[in-house]
This record gives sequence, C-alpha cells and structure tokens, in this order.
Amino acid sequence: MPGTTFNMRAEIITIGDEILIGQIVDTNSAWMAQKLNLAGIKVKQISSVSDDRQHILEALNESKGRADLILITGGLGPTKDDITKKTLAEYFNTGFRLDQDALENVRRIFSKYKAPLLESNIKQAEVLENCITLLNLNGTAPGMWIEHEDRIFVSMPGVPFEMMYMMEELVIPKIKKTFKLPVIVHHTILTAGIGESILAEKIASVEDSLPAHIKLAYLPKLGTVRIRLSGNGQNEELLKNEISVYVKRITDLVSEFVMAEKDTPIEKVVMDYMESRKLTLSVAESCTGGYISHQLTQHPGSSKVFLGAAVTYSNELKISMLGVLEETLRNYGAVSEETVKEMAKGAHSAFHSDYSIAVSGIAGPDGGTEEKPVGTIWIAITGRSKTISRKYNFGNKRIQNIERSATTALIMLYKLMNQEQVC
Repeated sequence: MPGTTFNMRAEIITIGDEILIGQIVDTNSAWMAQKLNLAGIKVKQISSVSDDRQHILEALNESKGRADLILITGGLGPTKDDITKKTLAEYFNTGFRLDQDALENVRRIFSKYKAPLLESNIKQAEVLENCITLLNLNGTAPGMWIEHEDRIFVSMPGVPFEMMYMMEELVIPKIKKTFKLPVIVHHTILTAGIGESILAEKIASVEDSLPAHIKLAYLPKLGTVRIRLSGNGQNEELLKNEISVYVKRITDLVSEFVMAEKDTPIEKVVMDYMESRKLTLSVAESCTGGYISHQLTQHPGSSKVFLGAAVTYSNELKISMLGVLEETLRNYGAVSEETVKEMAKGAHSAFHSDYSIAVSGIAGPDGGTEEKPVGTIWIAITGRSKTISRKYNFGNKRIQNIERSATTALIMLYKLMNQEQVC
C-alpha cells in the first residue's frame, strides 16, 4: 500500500522454443532486470520455458511461491504456436473479452500499412476477462496486468521494442504508483591491469567493513575487473553519500588501476578521455580484423576521436598502407615487435592522429609455431613523444584472443596518454 515500503520480489519468465534451441538470444530478460533493479525491485529468478502448455503452467505455479511480481514475455502472436494467452486463461480459470481499445489499435496499424485485417489479427485484441489491458502502441498484441492471490502477473509481447515500451511507459510507472519501493543504488569502479584475486586482497579491509545493506561484487572480464557496490535503503541521497565513502576508500587503495568510476565499456572510457582533451586516434589491425574499430564506432560521437583504421591482414597491405619495410617482415615476420611498431608509426603518420594502436598476432586456432605459438600477440602504441610495445601470450581460443587483444591495447593506450599528459 502507498506509504508502506514494500520489498518487492520479481521473477521473469520468457516463453518460446526459439530461445531454448539457441535460435535467438534472450536479451529481454537482461534489459528487464536492469530496469526493475533501478526501480527498487529485486529479481529473484529468470526462467525460459518452451511453447508447451504444461511447462508454462508449471512455471507460473512455481514462480508464485518465489515472487510478488511475475513478468511474462512471448507467445502472444496471432499464430497457432502462440499459446501464452490460452494457457494463462486456463491458469487463472477465466475467459476472454474483446478489448475495444486494443481492437481499434489493431485496426489503426493495419490501416496504416494498407494490409487486410484477418480474423487472427482481430483475435489479438482479445484479453483475459480478469485483466487490466496494457495497450501496445508499438504492435498489435496488448499486454495484460492480472492480480491474483496477492501476486501481480504481467504478460507482454516478446518483441523487444514492444515489451520495452510497456515496461517503461506502463508497467513500472503503475508499480511505483501502487507501491512505495525501497531505493537501490549502484556505484561501479572500473579497474584494469590487476587480477580479481589480487584486487580482492588489496581492498579486503574495506570489504570486511561494509554494513549489511551494502554489498560488493567483482565482475571480471578479459583484462578488466569492475567493482560494484550496491546498497539498499529508504533515502537515496543518504545512501549515495554512504556508498561514496567506501568508494573513496577503495579508489585510494588501488588508484593506479582505476580507469573510471562508472559502469561503462573500456573503449568509451578511452574515447571520453580523448574527447575531453581533443585527442585523435587511428588503428592498424591485423589479427583483430577490425574488432577494435568496431568497439570504438559502435558509440555515438566516436568520430570526434576516431579518424580511421587500416585492417592489414596481408604483408603486402602492411607495406603499401602502413609503410612497414619489406626487410622488417622478411627478418622478423608479421608477428614481431619490429613489425607492430612500424605498423603503429605508419598509422600515426598516414592518419595524422595524436595516437595510434597497432596489433599483430596469431589468433588461432592454427598458424602457430614453436617459436610463436597460437595466442602470441604484439601490441604497439604510438603517442606524441614515443612508441611503446609489448608481447602477450593469451591462449588458444580465437575469439578470446581477439577480444583480449582489443581490451589490452586500449588499456596500454590509456596508460600512455596519462603518462604523456603528466609529462
């Protein structure tokens, strides 16, 4: 009830064989979990079930014992394999009604595209008799809000942009209006160049001193570790101030490894740093095949920093595009300190950038030798005053080698920029 803080527990159920056979990735659940968490709602479980009546009924019955809010996506389409609505009617022992607003919405959409309105499309405007209709302005299948045995069940379409609209515009606002939810605050510290176990050892004193309502989590990912402090309480400002005290203590202990105090990808940290100082970047990629460039350009505004790249897989292109000497390639090979440094200098010169990254290596799973095994990677960074280089041995998994090379190159770039800015 309004005025009383309610620690709401949620469960997410996604319905569809396409998820279980790996045909599509369930991005809906991750997105929903983030939004619920920001609203002060804790997700207790995420489940995926097949388009099977019995499986859906079992999932609904089990979720009722764990959660106060059950969010269901998928299976609301016009075809025969979309059975969610029919199964929900059975579970709640109710019939259907034709919702006039939903029907008008369906007619509007079909009229807009000058498409014939079929009986199966009209049936999409049918909702459970015991539900509150959630109008879908981005599609034909309405959502349904059902209150049953002190639980709230919300059924939404599985199409991501339709579900997102309902969650942001209808479901979460209705929950916030109905219940007073606790405040949940997160603060993330991005670290690089230090392993999880060593990091944990360095900040053990802070972790041991945390009160019960503030939790600490380590989130490692290929060369970086995010430290996430999460707290819950009643007053957002007080909670943020309390967490900031522990953040300061942690960053003081591991300041040399801290790249950012926000939950953001490492490439965005690098680009924000460069943009704030009006610095530009170019890239010369061999074994990463354009992956670094992709990481950079997926972010809006990347053109303010990123000038361009040369993906030079062949030795001929290393020579013609980057100015690598034939003698260097002949004497040392493509995967060498000498070659990668010339690649970095070549990109720096060709693109007229302030900084350049170059990567050359053996991503695998084949192509390695006894002297240069799979996973051997050379990375070079050319800056304003010098070129630095380093050799890495990452392992024998191709995708991980490419991803780790990209992350490591960005860390090297960030450290060199800091050194040169200081100087």
